[in-house]
Amino acid sequence: MKMAGRIEKEIVVAGSGPAGMIAALALTADGHDVTLVGPAVDENDQRTTALMIPAIGFLESLGIWNAISPKAAPLATMRIVDATRRLIRSPAVTFHAGEIGEAAFGYNMPNSVLNKALSDAADADGRIDRVFSPATAYSHTPDGVVIETEGGQEMVARLLVACDGRGSLARESAGIQTRRWNYPQTAVVLSFAHAREHENISTEFHTEDGPFTQVPLPGRRSSLVWVANPALADRLMALDTAALGSHVEERMHSMLGKVTVETKPQAWPLSGLVPTAFAAHRTVLVGEAAHVFPPIGAQGLNLGIRDVETLLKALQDDSDDAGSENVTCAYDRLRRPDVLARTGSVDALNRSLLTGFLPAQVARSLGLELLRSFAPLRGFFMREGLRPGSGFSGIFSSSRQHHR
Repeated sequence: MKMAGRIEKEIVVAGSGPAGMIAALALTADGHDVTLVGPAVDENDQRTTALMIPAIGFLESLGIWNAISPKAAPLATMRIVDATRRLIRSPAVTFHAGEIGEAAFGYNMPNSVLNKALSDAADADGRIDRVFSPATAYSHTPDGVVIETEGGQEMVARLLVACDGRGSLARESAGIQTRRWNYPQTAVVLSFAHAREHENISTEFHTEDGPFTQVPLPGRRSSLVWVANPALADRLMALDTAALGSHVEERMHSMLGKVTVETKPQAWPLSGLVPTAFAAHRTVLVGEAAHVFPPIGAQGLNLGIRDVETLLKALQDDSDDAGSENVTCAYDRLRRPDVLARTGSVDALNRSLLTGFLPAQVARSLGLELLRSFAPLRGFFMREGLRPGSGFSGIFSSSRQHHR
């Protein structure tokens, strides 16, 4: 139906990347009609995404995981190795998913596979109306958000779900301010083949510049996020693939044998962002519109999926108006603790690698030694990393079993 020449919509999702498509699919599964605004996603994206088990379960509930799983690799073990050359070095710590009753912490998958599965599902969903052009302007009325697209369409939504990334126009139009910061680091991202089996082990080498993280892919292949200082990143990007492969192999101490770089490396300056509010003026923030992190601890899209799960809960607060203050206030209240806690922990861990302050190095080393030697604490961090709020319950459960 139309109002003042505008098409009325219940919910518009702005942004058609993975977070936007997952939001649209979850909202239709919850009984809502959705318009997904944004260009077709890049199905040739050479990067990869590691999704933890709760996120995999969410994709299963949407009927998407079966299309992805044959091309994803399980992350059964995670290992942290101190590769710094400092006076105080931390012990190696290994986390096994079996310690907390899981077969794997999660799965690593090519973005091309994830994007295609999501795009195919969105195209096949009769309750998703796709508009394949980006939104270019927003304005706000008491009853809705007016969205104008590059293709000349104009619609008004009761609820706008902003999945339009770190430079979100929807967030800016809603008057939501942000706190932003930059790191003296650049992430070099690529995929490579290797001579030895990775045995579903992901290894994160901690260096003075940041983490160097190898994550398994199917077969004798892995993805890599190499966080370096900008000068080193520039040198790495200038190398040919053979020389770059030699540098990767050397940094991993030939752990996986000969390395062959398979994809063109990409470089991303690292930054952080948190908004002053996670919802306002009939607009809720999801994905990188709501949080930007360094690539540590597989947050990213996992946190974006938790945004979507929280939105579904918040929508239960008002069945008549999806964008009411009841919904937006509930969403803001529910997302704030999780996002701010993750922001603080990831920022602190990243800065602990960069600092030359000896007491901070000692504290980091002692913390990792406690994790290595004290299984209940290790289990707490593993459970908390997968499912926020579940760490203490796991400790109490183990304690009860011990005293039986």
